Amino acid sequence: MSDRGYRRPRPLSPLREHLRDTFWFAPTMGFVCVFVLWLAASAVDEEIVAVLQREEAYDELGGLISFVQDAKTIVTTISSAMMTFIGVVFSISLVAVQMASGQLTPRVVRIFVRSRISKLTLTVFLATFLFSLLVLTSYESEADPRRVVSVPLLQSMLTLVLVGLSLLLFIVYVSATLRLMQVGPVVDRIARDSFRVLGRMPRGPGGPEGLGPETGRVVHEGRAGVLRDVNTARLVRAARRQDVVLRLIPRIGDFVVPGTPVLAVHGGAVPPRSRLRYTVSVGVERTLHQDLAFGLRQLSDIALRALSTSVNDPTTAVQCLDRIVQFLAAVVHLPLGTVHHRDRSGRVRLVQEGPGWEDLVDLAFEEIRWCVAGSPQVSRRLLAGLDDLLLLAPEERKQPLVRHRALLVQAVERAVPVAADREFALLPDRQGIG
Repeated sequence: MSDRGYRRPRPLSPLREHLRDTFWFAPTMGFVCVFVLWLAASAVDEEIVAVLQREEAYDELGGLISFVQDAKTIVTTISSAMMTFIGVVFSISLVAVQMASGQLTPRVVRIFVRSRISKLTLTVFLATFLFSLLVLTSYESEADPRRVVSVPLLQSMLTLVLVGLSLLLFIVYVSATLRLMQVGPVVDRIARDSFRVLGRMPRGPGGPEGLGPETGRVVHEGRAGVLRDVNTARLVRAARRQDVVLRLIPRIGDFVVPGTPVLAVHGGAVPPRSRLRYTVSVGVERTLHQDLAFGLRQLSDIALRALSTSVNDPTTAVQCLDRIVQFLAAVVHLPLGTVHHRDRSGRVRLVQEGPGWEDLVDLAFEEIRWCVAGSPQVSRRLLAGLDDLLLLAPEERKQPLVRHRALLVQAVERAVPVAADREFALLPDRQGIG
């Protein structure tokens, strides 16, 4: 077990990640913003009319009224067509996502849900529809420049701007959705998300103080589910106020049920329940917010599906192995295992178990190794990846890699009876087979 030094956690980090996993927050904020924009534009339009009437510029005001009446036809067309456009676009997109999840893994759907361009596109589409409806309420039947109150000139122009922005986002959105159906961009996105998790993990020199005897436990209350993440800032603050050390019993990604212990208390009384509220987040599936191993899990799932007899796509498995080796090469020298979160004075307040080096290596290679005996392309790439990692790994971390390499060689030797074929399948090659 290795220690990681204190890195001050962000209090709002879990909330921000949970909102990114939703599809309602961005459109809701868009509705609020577009309503405020409409109120501001209405006030500006009324002020323009008032200024022209005070200056008795009725000819200019009449010209604006004529222009706005012509623009009303366009705004009416936009408001009636926008919802149909939204329905068609996102119906096609959902079909594309369904095809991608069937070809790769259902867990790629989270990439679509968390996609910023997807949420921005939906937000702008719905905002354009709502804004056009609001603008229609601003049109007046009065055509006399002396009696008119509001001429929605700015509102009509903003509607056209929103339509132009919607068309531009539509092109970008279609391009992003098509990329989601390709293997390369999907595994690259998973790898980049995994590196973001790695970058947020606290690490540094120094050993932890002794935990002391366990003096209490906190059980999970609420629904059963996967432990997605914990609010480390809130837990550290609660432990500091109580002058205790908290230890997270399950690991991120474990399935927890009501009544099972989630926190152990060392060195004092259990903090009040109010201080521990909203510190542990349980959901229906794992996320990459604090789950260092989940990226490898997704890459392994995609590789396993590609190696199944129903799909038989070893090239996809090779692409996954490329990213798996990349990730393991990045963590080969990093401290892994137990994470120690410290307060502002440097004292350990929260101890959290994380995956160790051997855990990550087994997750990356164990299941894939079982399926590569009949695929020389994958066995050659896997051997090359293991050899590269053996060159990078320090002496104390080579044993799991040596074990997987030996087991892979044995599996190929058992499955391939012809000596020439065995020699070919056991030749390391970073491209698999060219």
